[in-house]
Amino acid sequence: MTVSFAERLRKLRTEKGLSQQQLAVKMMVDRSSIARWENGTRSPDITLMPRLAECLGVDVSDLLDDGSADHAIPRIILVDDEKPNLAGAVRILCETLPGAEITGFLRPSEALMFARSNPVNLAILDIELGRSNGFELCEKLTALHPETNVVFLTAWPEHSLEAWKTKACGFLVKPLLPADVLAILPKLKYPLPDSIFNRGGTNP
Repeated sequence: MTVSFAERLRKLRTEKGLSQQQLAVKMMVDRSSIARWENGTRSPDITLMPRLAECLGVDVSDLLDDGSADHAIPRIILVDDEKPNLAGAVRILCETLPGAEITGFLRPSEALMFARSNPVNLAILDIELGRSNGFELCEKLTALHPETNVVFLTAWPEHSLEAWKTKACGFLVKPLLPADVLAILPKLKYPLPDSIFNRGGTNP
């Protein structure tokens, strides 16, 4: 990512009176992602630019640059059509897995758009997603990237039997808790690196 973008982002954020944490909450990403974007070590995916522009009150054209994203850090997405639930779960994931890149989506279409250009290591999906559902999204995500681990997260435990008919690795009941996150990791078909536990995604 070019330095000019990092400087531009930092300037726009401070002019808006937002801390990195406040912008992260608005963006539904972890604070470390904002920090990486601002120090020039990573760039946000192009699919997140409209959301970033909206949060900062600028045009997308004011944010675009020629930088390319670093794909070394494991990507985790969470999809839930209820904003309070999504925000809470993203916060739990950020605290539990600080070395991963966490991104939340309210709409399945946004998650798919993101996944098309960003291989996702772990997708945590609500089952009931308005007119769509997590089962359909699971099939689409794993069709894009067969090595995407999928875990369902729902308030309705009775969905668990149907969930096991899909390509999912596991099933969690809301609300998401740190212990649940840690318990599901050994069950993933495609293990995540130990760096997910370390801030910045590097081993100590």
